[in-house]
Amino acid sequence: MENIKPVLEMIDIKKDYYGNQVLKGVSLKVFPGEIHALVGENGAGKSTLMNILFGMPVISRTGSYHGTIKIDGQEMKIETPADALKAGIGMVHQEFMLIPGFTIEENIKLNREPLKDNVFSKIFGKSLKSLDYDKITQDTQAALDQLGMDMDPKRPVEGLPVGYMQFVEIAREIDKTGVKLLVFDEPTAVLTESEAERLLLTMKALSRKGIAILFITHRLEEVMASSRHITVIRDGQFVKYMPTSDTNVVEIAQLMVGREVEVIERHKKNLSEDTIMEIKDLHVDMPGEAVKGVDLNIKKGEILGIGGLAGQGKIGIANGIMGLYHSSGKVTFEQREIKLNNPKDAIAAQIGFVSEDRRGVGLLLDESIALNMVVPSIQNQKRFVKKLGPISLIDQKAVTENAERYIKDLDIRCTGPSQNVRRLSGGNQQKVCIAKALTGRPKIIFVSEPTRGIDIGAKRLVLDTLVKLNEEYGLTVVITSSELAELRSVCDRIAIVTEGKVAGILPAGESDAKFGLLMSGITETDSMEA
Repeated sequence: MENIKPVLEMIDIKKDYYGNQVLKGVSLKVFPGEIHALVGENGAGKSTLMNILFGMPVISRTGSYHGTIKIDGQEMKIETPADALKAGIGMVHQEFMLIPGFTIEENIKLNREPLKDNVFSKIFGKSLKSLDYDKITQDTQAALDQLGMDMDPKRPVEGLPVGYMQFVEIAREIDKTGVKLLVFDEPTAVLTESEAERLLLTMKALSRKGIAILFITHRLEEVMASSRHITVIRDGQFVKYMPTSDTNVVEIAQLMVGREVEVIERHKKNLSEDTIMEIKDLHVDMPGEAVKGVDLNIKKGEILGIGGLAGQGKIGIANGIMGLYHSSGKVTFEQREIKLNNPKDAIAAQIGFVSEDRRGVGLLLDESIALNMVVPSIQNQKRFVKKLGPISLIDQKAVTENAERYIKDLDIRCTGPSQNVRRLSGGNQQKVCIAKALTGRPKIIFVSEPTRGIDIGAKRLVLDTLVKLNEEYGLTVVITSSELAELRSVCDRIAIVTEGKVAGILPAGESDAKFGLLMSGITETDSMEA
């Protein structure tokens, strides 16, 4: 394709957020009429790159970007979504951009409504033209027909299945005129298998009309089935550009996740054969992280990692067990069945939990370190209270002593137990969350996204703390994380969750390719057949 000019070129794109460089010189080129796959692990920089391409406000608010963008060979500075639209770039976002109270056709034609003359506009001017409802319905129906969707254009978006909402998003982009490039950001993540197949056929049909498709997905079998070229990025850096015909899912997986990982000696310890928790057919209705039938045995005294890509259900497992979202199935802990949908029963059974949302769920930001550590124990275990006749009061001395102990043991950098949690750094806030869970004297602790949003030095301290709890105190630790490298540096085994189920469990020292394949929902047998 050397003689064909790319419709899009992004050259040496760099971007930092408050000193943290998330893109370190990424380049990308997409040709007219091709489906080009952009792949990379969570946190690789795909979303930031697309935010730059589409001129999303978060980019301009944080100091813009460095590098060059060319559309049809002409250099452009895209600073707003309006700039992107004028350049012929359409985008189907991972998060729906629909107005629930509007109909399908109103969402599709919003801000592009066709008008028609009436008696008043002919006399007083075009500002009094009225909406051409017949044209709105006709255009909407044509866009839906291209997608093979049998939907009433006048039906409200609210209440539609998520797969249908995704097709409404796509229909809106198809309906626009002058579109040269369509970006699909994880478009099949919420679709059924048959819907995903229909979407891939639609993408191929659009590409045959000369529209370039930039396809962002973690499903490598879809990449192989639909794309002409692939660009791989990792950790904010360009890794490789290649024709799809010259590669395979194993190589792509290796390129996505391959990195130097410190596999420490502790992986060689002999794991107990005793099962401390047995999870059977667990379903959890957690929006965006639904669990759809997980079976998992956790061994006593191990550090088990739960990994996988965003939206695949890994976060939902711990949240479901702890009763934060409606769940069904069976969870047995130390041979006792835990009552699902009952947080008090999980805490009473000495199951500890550190939420992935430490600021929204895990902490009382305007309260002291000391109080944050003991609130669940006071509420659920009636500890740290003293009786004065019929009155129960918080035992301030015991609360302070507990805080002083964990401040020392976990090396929480603060002015003392009375310091407001809001004023702590992210890493120290995370340690307070861990201390809160440990105050409940757990026999097993679930820690979700332990290093999210904290700096690199604090990440190591938090992970070292979890290893110390496991090795010195025999605590069974389950870490859920989007950072595969971190899981591999501290865990004994890692379960990869894909599409709401456990795709497989591997030793932490297993090859990059096997982890990458599981994260893409492909087993070793599947890859051999491919």
